[in-house]
Amino acid sequence: MNFSSPSASIYVPPGQTIEIALPRITHLGIGAHQDDLEFMAFHGIEACYRQNDKWFGGVTCTNGAGSSRTGLYKDYSDDEMCAVRRREQEQAAVVGEYAAMVQLDYPSSSMKDPSNPSPVEDLLSILKTTRPEVIYTHNLADKHATHVAVTAAVLKALRALPPEAQPRQVLGCEVWRDLDWMLDADKTVLDVSGRPNLAAAIGGIFDSQIAGGKRYDLAVQGRRLANATFFDSHSVDDAEQLWFAMDLTPLVNDPALDPVEFTTAFIRRFEEDVRSSLGNYF
Repeated sequence: MNFSSPSASIYVPPGQTIEIALPRITHLGIGAHQDDLEFMAFHGIEACYRQNDKWFGGVTCTNGAGSSRTGLYKDYSDDEMCAVRRREQEQAAVVGEYAAMVQLDYPSSSMKDPSNPSPVEDLLSILKTTRPEVIYTHNLADKHATHVAVTAAVLKALRALPPEAQPRQVLGCEVWRDLDWMLDADKTVLDVSGRPNLAAAIGGIFDSQIAGGKRYDLAVQGRRLANATFFDSHSVDDAEQLWFAMDLTPLVNDPALDPVEFTTAFIRRFEEDVRSSLGNYF
């Protein structure tokens, strides 16, 4: 595959080759930044870990130049931070035993430019080569603009595929804004209780973010635990940790569906539910 950015890369952990690794990917995570996959797509990472018939693959779209930084990393230039984050992402691929890790290395500004066709073209090339069964990406109600831009590019690329090449399921996962507000019937609930040791190991690799000023490792674990505890008020917990996703598959299966209307319909249903509940008492 020839990518738009000359600094884009495909990392294959030791013992694998690109020719074998890419086509056997069954679960593909497509995120904006280094560490997004380890937090939002752990369900897929864990499902594939040390399996012979399932393989996780990752795509990170941006270069990480806009990272917050303090302490050890406070004097790092953007180029130095990009190099560190790329290395951390490759280390996570080794520990998580990914089939492959693709880093497209776009500046966030390029990713957020809707007139730039390159991200969609790159993602389309990856999708044609890998043909995964399940895709994890950001949800359309995420409050981080780069996350939404990535999901828009993913959907455009998926809609350009022939029906026989499309994945079975496309999930928009919570990161910068949780999905607790969605009605339970609308949520896709992902049990991420398995292998907490693996979750801690791959999430903790991103020292440039954790020691650099953001305790993502603790925040993600806290959200997983909170999702499980507060999911159902009238029964004991069925899982110790949960992650929520918005099922984006209908937007792929029906290109006529408007992503804006599709997403805001979840919000309207939430509003109707709150109004109905309050109407019982006021």
